[in-house]
Amino acid sequence: MEIARGAEAVILKEGNHIIKKRVSKGYRYPSLDFEIRKLSTRREVKLLTKASKFVNVPSVIKSSDTEMKIVLDFIDGIKVRDLIDSLSDAKRRRICFDIGKSVGLLHSNGIIHGDLTTSNFIFSEGKIYFIDFGLGFFDNHVEHMAVDIHLLKQAFESKHYAHFEDSFEWFLKGYAKYCNKFSEVMKRFSAVEKRGRYKRKKN
Repeated sequence: MEIARGAEAVILKEGNHIIKKRVSKGYRYPSLDFEIRKLSTRREVKLLTKASKFVNVPSVIKSSDTEMKIVLDFIDGIKVRDLIDSLSDAKRRRICFDIGKSVGLLHSNGIIHGDLTTSNFIFSEGKIYFIDFGLGFFDNHVEHMAVDIHLLKQAFESKHYAHFEDSFEWFLKGYAKYCNKFSEVMKRFSAVEKRGRYKRKKN
């Protein structure tokens, strides 16, 4: 059963498994398209495998870089996007702190998620699971860490504006405790924020 379709992949559910299959791009030369999808599939499997050592992610059951698919455990829970605004302040802050902790652990171990939004966190049995590493990559530069955080702040502000400042503050409390480059990342984050404001003014 198809449950989602994005620009890069189709997401199917079969029993207790999720199947992510990268789709072909008709505008790309076939051999180039194949290579891009193959490398992207390999990279995502590597990211999930390494991330699983530090944070909660769906387990990789199997993968194929010729069929361009990844088979994952289905996490039975609710997306944080659909949950967070209905929570008490205490529970919302706890979840935001836990997200910050997890992002801090990822960044401290050279993993950039690349698409930090509340749609890519699932709350299940009291735990936060990170999903969709399709735009992720391995990197230790604070610039990429700062952009990761900037994306999440934008998600809080646009989707959960009623509590976004408080939610982001509690995210940063968790992140500060578990990111080994916190001060450097925050300095770069300020620069990223200024760039964003400058672009908005120009537009």
